[in-house]
Amino acid sequence: MIKFGTDGWRAIISDEFTFANVEKVAKAIALYLIEHKYNKRSLIIGYDPRFLADKFAEDVAGIMEGAGIDVFLTERDAPTPVVAWAVKDKKAAGAVMLTASHNPPEYCGIKFIPDYAGPAFESITAEIQQNSNREVDLPRPKKKGRIERFDPRERYLKYIESFVDPAIIQQAKLKVVVDPMYGCGRGYLDKLLQRLGCQTEEIHNYRDVLFGGRNPEPDEENLEELRTKVVETGADIGLALDGDADRFGVIDRGGKFYGANQTVPTVFDYLISDKGYTGSVVRSVGTSHMVDRIAALHGMKVYETPVGFKHIAKLMMEQNIVLGGEESGGLSIKGHIPEKDGILADLLIVEMLARRKASFSQIWRNQVAKLGPFLDQKINLRLEEKKKKALMTKLAQSPPATIAGLKIIKSNTLDGVKLILSDGSWVLCRPSGTEPLVRIYVESDKLQKLEAIVEAVRNLI
Repeated sequence: MIKFGTDGWRAIISDEFTFANVEKVAKAIALYLIEHKYNKRSLIIGYDPRFLADKFAEDVAGIMEGAGIDVFLTERDAPTPVVAWAVKDKKAAGAVMLTASHNPPEYCGIKFIPDYAGPAFESITAEIQQNSNREVDLPRPKKKGRIERFDPRERYLKYIESFVDPAIIQQAKLKVVVDPMYGCGRGYLDKLLQRLGCQTEEIHNYRDVLFGGRNPEPDEENLEELRTKVVETGADIGLALDGDADRFGVIDRGGKFYGANQTVPTVFDYLISDKGYTGSVVRSVGTSHMVDRIAALHGMKVYETPVGFKHIAKLMMEQNIVLGGEESGGLSIKGHIPEKDGILADLLIVEMLARRKASFSQIWRNQVAKLGPFLDQKINLRLEEKKKKALMTKLAQSPPATIAGLKIIKSNTLDGVKLILSDGSWVLCRPSGTEPLVRIYVESDKLQKLEAIVEAVRNLI
């Protein structure tokens, strides 16, 4: 059965992810476009560099052509945020993206991006999923659609540059190492930074369908080669993108890794303090409460959402949101499309370093001195399905009075179970929807306390 997850349908290539199943999803998307009267506008189709992703994309284009829908198909693999932006740029009906994002190399995926250029809401994916699992007879069109190849890179780079001050970056002459992790961000961020006067070096800058034998996810364990290159070359910063360039990672010039729970609050503070942005902020349930501390200093409202950028996107479309961010490395800002964009996030970090004339570590230390320390840890605990469900029910209905000696003062079940402790520390337990795992997120202000909370949660489970 084809089942859509947080962001599209993903499966192992040649197991479930076959041409026959991709065609089922393509027909379901075509039917959605026809029944909702979007079929008079063109459709964007893009793909990442995974094995056969380009061929799957061509197959989808053929389905759309036969359904009478005009298609713009990218000339080469292209980032998800770029494909989403192209929907707005070409006033298209939406986009189909063939990608499994940061998942292992044996996976591929397909997702529909509606005309608002953000993740599809559940009402849309539910309809597409339902039609993907039945025989769909598409109405015969009066004439076939047209397939046209296009390259969105130059128009996107010109657009994304408008979010920063080129003169500030040019004056700083920063040395930057870019790691697209063999993904479709190759030739995007590095080229833009070169034009802005940075000395750039790009590693892992060719198509490798195995992503160097690693998941194309910009977390600390996957960025050792970027760390080494930054330290060896004396670069000011190392910037990474995941397989489809919607997530990002940071290595400072001393070789220290900074994850989204450090970078999202830091960029948020920069947008307010240095660039004068005003409005509210939205973060996912597992994202650092440093965001809340910054917002409180400026009298700004904080929205908390379940995991999945589609929830953040919805609020960004409805409210005056400065920044939407999530713990897993997704970020977008006011004025941009409601889709996470690793290229924009990395570009803003470069501008921040140039404007503040400081390293990321220096900026982070100053922020901690002002706001206090926020330490986080994430662990995965393997539990069989029955025990996983029992644990989540127990935490939701009868949580313990204390954890590691700290009283639980509040809980919410927005996504999993989140327990707020008396000193401001918090614990989030979320069951995986695809694996026999419970994901545990913990944040506190002291390492010893953080470790005690983690141990207490382990014992509780």
